[in-house]
Amino acid sequence: MGIVFMGTPDFAAAHLEALLEAGLDVTAVYTQPDKPRGRGMHLSPSPVKEAALHAGLPVHQPANLRMPEEIARFRELAPDILAVVAYGKILPPEVLELPALGCVNIHGSLLPRHRGSAPIQWAILSGDRVTGVTSMYMDKDVDTGDMIYSRSVEIGDRETSGMLFDRLKVLGGALLVQTIRDIRAGTAPRIPQDPSKATYTTQLSKSCCPIDWNKSAFLVVRQIYGLQPWPVATAEIQGQSLRIFDGETTGRATAKPAGTLLSAGEAGLEFACGDGRTVLLTRVQPAGKKPMAAADWLRGHPVQVAP
Repeated sequence: MGIVFMGTPDFAAAHLEALLEAGLDVTAVYTQPDKPRGRGMHLSPSPVKEAALHAGLPVHQPANLRMPEEIARFRELAPDILAVVAYGKILPPEVLELPALGCVNIHGSLLPRHRGSAPIQWAILSGDRVTGVTSMYMDKDVDTGDMIYSRSVEIGDRETSGMLFDRLKVLGGALLVQTIRDIRAGTAPRIPQDPSKATYTTQLSKSCCPIDWNKSAFLVVRQIYGLQPWPVATAEIQGQSLRIFDGETTGRATAKPAGTLLSAGEAGLEFACGDGRTVLLTRVQPAGKKPMAAADWLRGHPVQVAP
């Protein structure tokens, strides 16, 4: 059974490697064109391209899959199944209709929750206690196809998006292997999504970075960890901008307005939040410096706390 795989980032590369380790017949790989990266802005291949070339697989990198010549090339490949993981482009109907056994996708959430971009980060940012991965049949809309299987994990209290990515890419790889094997065997289910339970996410940007002190203490901490490794939460502390890497809820109550700096010392920087609770920032990064304990930063930057 021939499989064409489409994906681009490291998360997708782990799924491609899972297919190959399971001995499944991947006949070709599609990924995004090489992009300039680093200080020299040299063209660099995607993690999926690197994994495919290492395995000796043919790699296709069309800028536009909708071009007639690209549709014709895909038709010549005649895959039984198309497996898509974080490819980065919406597929045209002509591609979705070609594979004999359909097109499957691994999505980094428990659908229908968190359809769209950055579902792993938004599960943390939204305060979810549980998330996971879902395999589904693809249709013309984004993340709306019938579900096949899902696997769930609990989100750790201090788990960053990067940590959660690493766990879910392993879980997703195993799920993709099971999904394809069961489609081949004719035992894979089709479970329609409940649109009334759907939520939608958007791409992260630096506009997400400033800590919103009006949120609950729990969600402020989730913002800190959900925005790592990128774009990283920030806080303006009496005119000084800091990136924030660690924080914790204190369990203490306060009547001060949200965003008030309540204490600053060896324990860190304590702020009032919108739910009348407080958060302690414990690891920060000033501009041009490496991350450091908040207490170390305070030694050279005295601040005024609320009376």
